[in-house]
Amino acid sequence: MHLQFFVRSPNHQTLTLTLEATQSLTLHHLKSSVLPEPQLLSSFYFTFNGKPLADSTLLPNSQLTPLSTLFLVPRLSGGGGDGGATGAESRDCYLKMYAVKKPDKVDPNEQRLGKWLNCALSNEPLREPCVIDKLGNIFNKEALVQALLGKKLPKEFRHVKGLKDMVNIKLSVIPGKESDAADGATFQCPITGLEFNGKYKFFALKNCGHVVSAKALKEVKSSACLVCHKEFVESDKMVINGNEEEVAVLREMMEEEKAKTVKEKKKRGIDVLDGEKGCGKLEGNGKLENEKALSNGGVKKFRAADLAPANATKEVYASIFTSSNKSNFKETFTCRSLPLGRN
Repeated sequence: MHLQFFVRSPNHQTLTLTLEATQSLTLHHLKSSVLPEPQLLSSFYFTFNGKPLADSTLLPNSQLTPLSTLFLVPRLSGGGGDGGATGAESRDCYLKMYAVKKPDKVDPNEQRLGKWLNCALSNEPLREPCVIDKLGNIFNKEALVQALLGKKLPKEFRHVKGLKDMVNIKLSVIPGKESDAADGATFQCPITGLEFNGKYKFFALKNCGHVVSAKALKEVKSSACLVCHKEFVESDKMVINGNEEEVAVLREMMEEEKAKTVKEKKKRGIDVLDGEKGCGKLEGNGKLENEKALSNGGVKKFRAADLAPANATKEVYASIFTSSNKSNFKETFTCRSLPLGRN
């Protein structure tokens, strides 16, 4: 019995090989029939459907049946001799690998320094005057005010509506460093000397604006500012660039303060209305004359008859200011809503 295979040589010629069927027939026998010189056997290998095949592959098998076409491919020098870099392989995997752009790795130290040394809005180096919002973000005041005036605040800073939502802070410059220096921190704690670079927790005191480290407040137990000695309460301490939990607490305090302000405004509006009620004329029965009118519309409508002198007829007195007898008014083709005696 004879087995017939087709071999495509490197010079694009198709050879027809016929071998006798034996039990130990392999690709090595097939290669020997194509390459008579023994030193060339290790320089070539077979591929089938783009996949490299070992020389020990038996013929025939489930994949290589008689009349199959095999490709004889030379081994490339420096490729390791395993057939991994061949022209018959698909290059889609390599193209896809380089087509996907990998995100740049961010240095956590640079990210931390950028958050503590630069304005959260403009990303410029911090320079006085500086402010923080009610969530502990730190800004250059000029940049924040300009964004407010131009209505260009990003979504994450929309809670800042005006100057009342800012807290002016006072940073202590490290001696010998300029405020716009680019090499490391330029501010420090005025008590402990810890640098304002994100490695340590800092608080801003709302009542005076001084920024001190948490270590200073912990070691020196005092209810007064350690710099200006102004009294403060626990709620005056605002953490700067806090973590998620600390920011959540500050956000809750901000919402409570906002709700309290709205409630006070509504209460003041009711108090003003009560003051208007007290301005009414007190009648003999002890009730305000304009109380009913104010309860219905809030503002009493002017009526000249109510202000008539004691000895005057109300209708006659009211006619000085308004037209009281509207039933006598008739319209003409030249004038509307005027009595005939006046046009």
